[in-house]
Amino acid sequence: MRCAAITMVAYKSKGVQKMAQELVGIIGGTGLGDALAEHILDAELCDVDTPFGRPSTAILVGRFGNRQVAFLNRHGDGHKLSPSEVPFAANIFALKKLGVHTVISSGAVGSLRQEIAPKDLVVVDQFIDKTFKRTNTFFSGYGAVHCEMAEPVCRRLREAIIDTAKGIKVRTHSNGTYVCMEGPQFSTRAESLVHRTWGGDLIGMTAMPEAKLAREAQICYALVALASDYDCWMPHEEGKSRQTLLEEIIANMKAATDNCLKLIEAVLASGSELVNEDCCCRHSLDLAVWTDQKQIKAADREKLKVLFE
Repeated sequence: MRCAAITMVAYKSKGVQKMAQELVGIIGGTGLGDALAEHILDAELCDVDTPFGRPSTAILVGRFGNRQVAFLNRHGDGHKLSPSEVPFAANIFALKKLGVHTVISSGAVGSLRQEIAPKDLVVVDQFIDKTFKRTNTFFSGYGAVHCEMAEPVCRRLREAIIDTAKGIKVRTHSNGTYVCMEGPQFSTRAESLVHRTWGGDLIGMTAMPEAKLAREAQICYALVALASDYDCWMPHEEGKSRQTLLEEIIANMKAATDNCLKLIEAVLASGSELVNEDCCCRHSLDLAVWTDQKQIKAADREKLKVLFE
């Protein structure tokens, strides 16, 4: 793991154990991934190796408001990585290796509900996972490890974000079910209509397996979704050109990004306890390993020990 200062006053690393008590992970998706980095002060870039390869890009560690944060741009520099190419396992492992025990993530979505308008934010509480190409566990070849996912995001962290949202002028929905598709193509209209019948509120391509891997890493995880448009279940307004529609989506995405920045800044400035070692998320592996410990290779235990810390 190598870190290089990128400002005149670098953030002083205090070691993983101390960093864990103060370091909040932030994952930026479409929009926020490029916008948030400029708000981080006294920063250094950390290049982290993992057993699952390299993360999307170097992780920016520094100060956002009065908190120390570790920021990861999910799609890499210049939005180079498509959703199926994002190294989700490396990303989560790298954050945990740095000492991150709490992650606030973000991602652009299409709305499946009339009441969730473009530019709105949604604090997601449930997922439907339709992905099929991605590494969705750290434990292949290690043993049988089964984490509970009934509540796939941290309730305590969600409540802190929701409470903060009440005090700022940003339209934020306190719950929503996120359907995660593989992509990179968008939905057909038939698929979009089916997703609505399933109870889906949002459609996106990046929340899974990120949330599952965060649970396996014993990280408290919450996701703020940024609505950029209505998914194709809603027909486009007649007479509008494709270029006009694209310009509207880009404008919505920028507005939603600005809203999300306001919310994250307010959360980080709040007195909420964002990192709590007694949270049940921090003990998600306590009963999850079903394999006899004698059958787990010592090399595998060493390779993945970061996840159990």
